[in-house]
Formats: sequence, structure tokens, C-alpha cells
Amino acid sequence: MSKNENPRVSIIMGSDSDLPVMKPAAEFLEMLDIPYELTIVSAHRTPDRMIDFARNAHKRGIQVVVAGAGGAAHLPGMVASITPLPVIGVPVKSSNSIDGWDSILSILQMPSGIPVATVALNGGKNAGILAATILGAADETVRKQIEDYKNELTAAVMGKVEKVKGMGYQGID
Repeated sequence: MSKNENPRVSIIMGSDSDLPVMKPAAEFLEMLDIPYELTIVSAHRTPDRMIDFARNAHKRGIQVVVAGAGGAAHLPGMVASITPLPVIGVPVKSSNSIDGWDSILSILQMPSGIPVATVALNGGKNAGILAATILGAADETVRKQIEDYKNELTAAVMGKVEKVKGMGYQGID
């Protein structure tokens, strides 16, 4: 699945079972019209594919990698060890997972020199937001879209504040 032929973000996952967690990242990028690609790259079942992907993503114009994995969750760290691009790891609570902690720690506890930005368990949407934010550091259009998105979040919360105040609850400011 690909948003278009010139993706800036690559969303990869170890298995198609990770798609429900990773889809919100794609949906957020679509909302901002940021071109992306989405595919499966398994660190354990397709190591040659993973190495080829990691070595060449930047040569294809990819600027950020979002990598989701469950269980041992080696995909984000292994890709980060090879690519010069920023990698955002999404720990996935999979069927063989230990409440997701194995995935979280596998991605979070990278050795010095191989950083992986890590979002919350099953945090695909936050990974998409972070990928856009990284692009926005050098792209004023994307940065403005992120600012607008955050302003919408603020407005939604303030609307809830007013709703609660209207219900007669005291001490809400």
C-alpha cells in the first residue's frame, strides 16, 4: 500500500497482524497529505529484505521510518542500526507478547549510539504525528499543519472544560 510514488515516510511492520496498530499512522499522514508507503519487513523472517530496506530507504527519498513490531520487536532497532534516517518504534502488543512489555523494552532499551524514538504501546497514531513533526522541522508547510492540529486539540479540550462547567461542577478552570 502506498500513498503515492514519492513517499517521505515509510511505515513498516513485522507482520500484517500489526496493521490495526499501524494504520492510524498512515491515516494521520494522509490527513496532512504527506506521502508515505506502508509494507511488511520482518527482522526475523526476511532479514535480507530488512537490510536492503534500511540501507536504501534514504536513497529512495524516505525521510523518516515508522517501524512497528511485537514480541521481541527487533525491527525498529535493527533498522535504526543500519539506516541514517530517524526511526520511530511502535511497540505492538501481539498474541505472543508479555502484556506488551517485551515489545516496549526491546524498542526502548537500545544501546548507546543507536537511538530509536519510542511511542506508547500500540501508539501508531502518535508515531504518525511524530513523523510529521520531524518533517516539520525543515518543512514550514508541515510545521504549520502540526501547529493547526495542536490548536484543534486545545480547542477540543477547552470545549470540554466549558461543557463540564455548564454541568455545574465547581472548581473547573
